[in-house]
Amino acid sequence: MTRFVYDQFAKQYLTELLSPFGEVEASRAIAAEVREVDVIFSPASDHPPEVAILGLLGRLATTAAIFEPFRNAVQPAEIRSCLSKLFELFNEFDRQANRENTRLNEAQLPHLWILSPTVSQAVLSGFKAELDVENWGEGIYFLGKSFKTGIVVIHQLPKTPETLWLRMLGKGKVQKQAITELRELPEDNPFRVQTLELLYNLLTILEVRQDLETEDQSLIMELSPLYSERLENAIQQGERLMVEKMLKAKFGEVDGELSAIIDALLLMSPLDMMQLIYQLSWEELVARVRNEN
Repeated sequence: MTRFVYDQFAKQYLTELLSPFGEVEASRAIAAEVREVDVIFSPASDHPPEVAILGLLGRLATTAAIFEPFRNAVQPAEIRSCLSKLFELFNEFDRQANRENTRLNEAQLPHLWILSPTVSQAVLSGFKAELDVENWGEGIYFLGKSFKTGIVVIHQLPKTPETLWLRMLGKGKVQKQAITELRELPEDNPFRVQTLELLYNLLTILEVRQDLETEDQSLIMELSPLYSERLENAIQQGERLMVEKMLKAKFGEVDGELSAIIDALLLMSPLDMMQLIYQLSWEELVARVRNEN
């Protein structure tokens, strides 16, 4: 089942995004039946301002948090399982406090965030999960305060830059739109390249599987142009590096003027380019390329 592929992607994705801002553990084992929480996050400071770059996801991570992402609509049994793991983790902290003869600080207990593309109203009602639109907007439902649990219905989130990093974990059109927005981010965005690399890895895994659903096939079609673009960029970077090495071998260094003509050299046939580099002097090469362009 591809569900496990997406589980791994979601864990890696959340780990990459959150690790600059604190300690992240993926697949944290807990006592009893040796079960695991998907991702547990502990912020590096009490109020990490830098995490705001992740928008709504960053807001969820301003305090200790557990993230349990689901590829398909979460079901009651899965929510109960998440709560069971949360309470077992609370018990671990309680036992630790007893061993250290300290008092358990409720405020420091992690908050559980269940991330699901959709959730039926019947399921939400069954857990008495309610919106807090005034403080959180649409798409985030809270159980009673003492449960320290929220259910993020990703497809209900407003399509704004604030929600981008959560919508990446959606499905179908929601995820496609998020991928499009990701591509449009500035290239110097620290999380753009990391997320694209994870998506490339996801594409590679999906392409060799036989049990793909229609949505999986659609995602492959969405990611394939991205992968082709990446390969093309890698080839271009490799070619540029090769030309730089040739220029350095001939002239000893590549100064600003030589760097400025590399793009023009790359437009030539490989034979013509090599003949120019090895037959002409530095001054002749720069003048020749400039005259031809």
